[in-house]
Amino acid sequence: MKKGKIGLSLLLSAVLLTAAGCGNKGAAPEGGTSPSTSPSASAGASDKSYSIAISQIVEHASLDATRKGFLDALKDAGIKEGDNLKVDYNNAQGEQPNNQSIAQKIASKKYDLVLGIATPSALALAQQVKNSPILFAAVTDPVDAKLVTSMDKPGGNISGASDTNPEAIKQLMEFIAGNFPKVKTVGVVINEGEPNAVLMTKKAEETLSAKGIKVVKAPVTNTSEVKQAAESLVGRADAIYITLDNTVVNGVDSIIQVANKNKIPFFSADRDTVEKGAFATVGFKYYDHGYQAGQMAVEVLKNGKKPGDLKVTIPDKLDLILNLKAAANLGITVTDAMKNQVKDKATNIIQ
Repeated sequence: MKKGKIGLSLLLSAVLLTAAGCGNKGAAPEGGTSPSTSPSASAGASDKSYSIAISQIVEHASLDATRKGFLDALKDAGIKEGDNLKVDYNNAQGEQPNNQSIAQKIASKKYDLVLGIATPSALALAQQVKNSPILFAAVTDPVDAKLVTSMDKPGGNISGASDTNPEAIKQLMEFIAGNFPKVKTVGVVINEGEPNAVLMTKKAEETLSAKGIKVVKAPVTNTSEVKQAAESLVGRADAIYITLDNTVVNGVDSIIQVANKNKIPFFSADRDTVEKGAFATVGFKYYDHGYQAGQMAVEVLKNGKKPGDLKVTIPDKLDLILNLKAAANLGITVTDAMKNQVKDKATNIIQ
């Protein structure tokens, strides 16, 4: 009996030791969970996370819509901020020293991709960032700005979406000449330190000159000067036009006030300004423009494409856009002939 009890005790001990050993084999370290059994760890092994930086020269409706479209394109491709995407967003508030500091900060880190919104931001990034792919958006002429060597074959480590189609400027100037016979002089509020503004004004001037219409410029160096510049055009210009000039667009409310008060027809190069109170443009939605840039980012992030191999995109959905409420404020009689030039009347005739 004594031997039997000893043998039974030894057998039970062995079984307990074996069971304990099996339990410890799959156990996690104290205070954690096992990497082999954790659902989140399994998901993390197959899902990639991304880190991008955005530099935007200033806050205004067009550039903000560009950024939103860009991020929505990423989200639609499964790259979502707060989930598998970290976004380092920086805004220079229209100040060039801030713009340079932002570019230097971004260059000091490694990102999967960086985006420059507007020409000054894109230029600063191109000069500073050497270790991350670069895309741009809201850039009028990337070749003239020396961001790329050509639209079809950008080369280097940069490409993006241009926010102008040369035909848009020409069509808007022809609309002015064809529908406003009393307009003999068009005033342009312009920051000549912005290359895109200079280029667009030149294209506008070429078309207007062929129609016998002169251009008079009201220069500014910062947004605080925009109202005074607009007021200087009263009595000198029969209409006012602004380009995709970030300095000027940021102060566009004051131009609208001056134009409304003095009943001067006001035209702009972007839809968002028309929605605010300019009468007309030939343009597109900046959200769509940003979405185009975002689709390019997907090619870089998910498909391993090099920016320099991606063709620079341009807006391809041009249409005349009219704001009827703004017309009333500006003293403009909108004719059926004007309305008939709008292709998508439901979207682009703003009541």
